[in-house]
Amino acid sequence: MPSLLKREKFLVLAAIITIAGFFLEHSVLEMGKLAAILAAIALIAVIVLVSTRVAHAAEILAQKVGDPYGTMILTLSAVAVEVLILAILMNNSESPTLVRDTIYAAVMLDINGILGLAALLGGLRHGEQEYNDNSGKTYGVMILTAMGISMIVPEFVPADRWHYYSAFTICAMIALYALFLRMQVGAHSYFFSYSYPRNKPASAAGAPPATGSGQSAQEEPQASAALAIGIILAGVVIIGVLAEFMSAFLNLGLQGSGAPPALMAVIVAAISAAPEILTALRAALRNRMQATVNIAMGASLSTVILTVPVMEGIALYSGQPFIMAMTPVQTVMVIITLIAAAINLNDGETNAIEGMTHFVLFSTFIMLTILGL
Repeated sequence: MPSLLKREKFLVLAAIITIAGFFLEHSVLEMGKLAAILAAIALIAVIVLVSTRVAHAAEILAQKVGDPYGTMILTLSAVAVEVLILAILMNNSESPTLVRDTIYAAVMLDINGILGLAALLGGLRHGEQEYNDNSGKTYGVMILTAMGISMIVPEFVPADRWHYYSAFTICAMIALYALFLRMQVGAHSYFFSYSYPRNKPASAAGAPPATGSGQSAQEEPQASAALAIGIILAGVVIIGVLAEFMSAFLNLGLQGSGAPPALMAVIVAAISAAPEILTALRAALRNRMQATVNIAMGASLSTVILTVPVMEGIALYSGQPFIMAMTPVQTVMVIITLIAAAINLNDGETNAIEGMTHFVLFSTFIMLTILGL
C-alpha cells in the first residue's frame, strides 16, 4: 500500500486539492480576477498531472493487450477526459461554439502538433521512419468524413431543422465508429500494426514503450489490470470535480480580459492531449512511428467521432443547439491539414520535412488563435 501511494502521489495530491476546493472555492472567487486566474492555472497543471497518471494506467492496460487494442485504450482514455471536461465547461459557459472550437483545436493539436513534432524530431534522429501506410489512409479518410458530416455540412442545414440533422449525425458517428472498431480489433487489425525488422538496434525498434512516468515496464512494478482500471476511474472522477472548479475560476478570471474567444477550447484540447504528446514523442524517438501515427491520428478520429454524438445528444436533450459549423478559416485549415496528412502518410515512411510541414501548420493555428480567428 505505501508503495502504491508513493507511485500515485499525484493522484493523492489531486484528491487533497479536490477536497480543499469544496471549502475554498467561494473564498477564491471573492478575492477577485487575479486570484481566480492563478487558481485556474494551478488547477490546469494538477489536471494535466492527473490525466498523465490516467494515461499511464491506460498504458499498463495497453501493454497487457498489445496493439491495436493498446492504442485504442490510450485514445479512448484521452477522449473520455476531454468529453468530461467539455461537458462541464459547457454547463458553465455561454459560448455556443465551445464544442466546435474544442474539436477543431484537438485535431490541429493531434495531427499538426503531435504528429508533426514527432515526425520532425524522429526524422532528424533516424531519417525515414517506417509504419503501416494502411493506418494513415484509414484514419485520414474517416477523419475527413466525420468532420465533413458533423462540422462542415451543418453550415447548410436550416436552423429550424437542426434537431433532425443532429439526430442523424449521432447515428452516423455511431455507425462509423462501430465499423472502425470492428476493423481495428477484427480481421483488419493488421492495418494498425507494424512488424519492425529484427535486425534493428535494440535502442530503436526493440526498446519497450516508456510508461507515463518515464520508466519502462520492466523498471516499474507491474500493476494488475483491475488496479489500472481503478486508477483510471478515480482519475476521471477527480478530473471532473477539478474541472468544475477550474471552469468557475476561468470564467471570472477571463472576464473583460480580451483573451481569444477560442482560448477555453485550446485549454481543453491541450489538457486531454498532454499525456499523448509524451507517449508519441517517445515512440518516434525510439523509431516506432507506427505507435505515433496510431496515437495522433487515432486521437483525432476518436475526438470527432465520439465527442460529437455525446454533445449532440446533450443538445437534443436540453433543446438548446450549439454551433457546430466551422468558420471559413477553420475549414480551410482542416482541409489543408488533411490533404497534407494524406500526402505525407501515403508511402509508409515519414521524414523530417513531412514533420516540419505539419508543425508549420500547427504554428499557423496558434497564430490564428491569438488573432481571434
